[in-house]
Amino acid sequence: MSAFKSIIPVITFLFLLNSCDADYKLELKLPKKIQVNEELNLSVVEKNNKPVDSVQFFIDNKLLCNGKSAHCKVIINEYKLGKHQIKAKVFFESKSQEIQKDIYFLADSEPSIYEYEIIKTYPHDKNAYTQGLEYFNGFLYESTGQYGSSTLRKVKFETGEIVQQISLTKEYFAEGLTIFNNQIYQLTWREGVGFIYKIDDFSKIKNFTYKNSLEGWGLTHNDTHLIKTDGTERIWFLNPETQQEEYYIEAYTNKRKVEQLNELEYINGMIYANIYQQNSILIVNPLNGKVEGVADLNGLKNLVEQHSNLDVLNGIAYDSQSDRLFVTGKNWNKLFEIKLKLKK
Repeated sequence: MSAFKSIIPVITFLFLLNSCDADYKLELKLPKKIQVNEELNLSVVEKNNKPVDSVQFFIDNKLLCNGKSAHCKVIINEYKLGKHQIKAKVFFESKSQEIQKDIYFLADSEPSIYEYEIIKTYPHDKNAYTQGLEYFNGFLYESTGQYGSSTLRKVKFETGEIVQQISLTKEYFAEGLTIFNNQIYQLTWREGVGFIYKIDDFSKIKNFTYKNSLEGWGLTHNDTHLIKTDGTERIWFLNPETQQEEYYIEAYTNKRKVEQLNELEYINGMIYANIYQQNSILIVNPLNGKVEGVADLNGLKNLVEQHSNLDVLNGIAYDSQSDRLFVTGKNWNKLFEIKLKLKK
């Protein structure tokens, strides 16, 4: 009986402690989304008007404000766009409690709209389900998809002649490709593996895997990193030596995220990206993910041979020496050299 009596005060103390904590009803107030040119106002409210001693505010676990005030104002114009986590650590009665919410940072302005001018038209293999396209030393290098018919090829773009080609084994669906340091990098779709080839004879150097990004879609590079899409709004930056994903940005306009980013090309400091199932190109700032521009290329699909396997625009290649931009599509019989210009 004496042992039972000694337990009662402990139980009572724990009950009172939990009751005291329960009296504190804390709420973290912040907007669900905000443009990065606006000031972010954060606050913590105790719904029963009970006092708090101090509050620490964090963004992505980085301390923003620390003090007696339950309010915090933050300038966010240098943050990347997309999803961020806001956390408040509230101190009261010698205790603390953490509360957190997600917030989405949007671009500070709407994208510029571009139209196009066709400079020249070239033949293209209408049986090529184009997934990746790159201009290098006077030739186009192309990755074509579909299980059982995926290839890597070198093409004389003036005539459409395939001058070199290898086929992938039937378990692989080829996706984007890029050429970096005289090596070809090629992705696969859902297999979680990429391939590195010698550029002269297409002999395989090695395989590599990607684990953080969901799938393999588009691929390009900026001279320091491989740049990869996975079908979401995320654009991943990979170490070219290890092929490991080091960080990502998220593509956002001033209103929403843009998903299903596909084939990529890095042009004059910007990332050009096809959107799957849309005949358009986004121009994305690689520093923060802002969609700086949108080019509507819908009219091009009407200029190619109309057949049962015809699919969407996909394929962007850039000749930096001659400032030539090439685009094509999945099972298109034409390759277009175009110029983009701001819509009036």
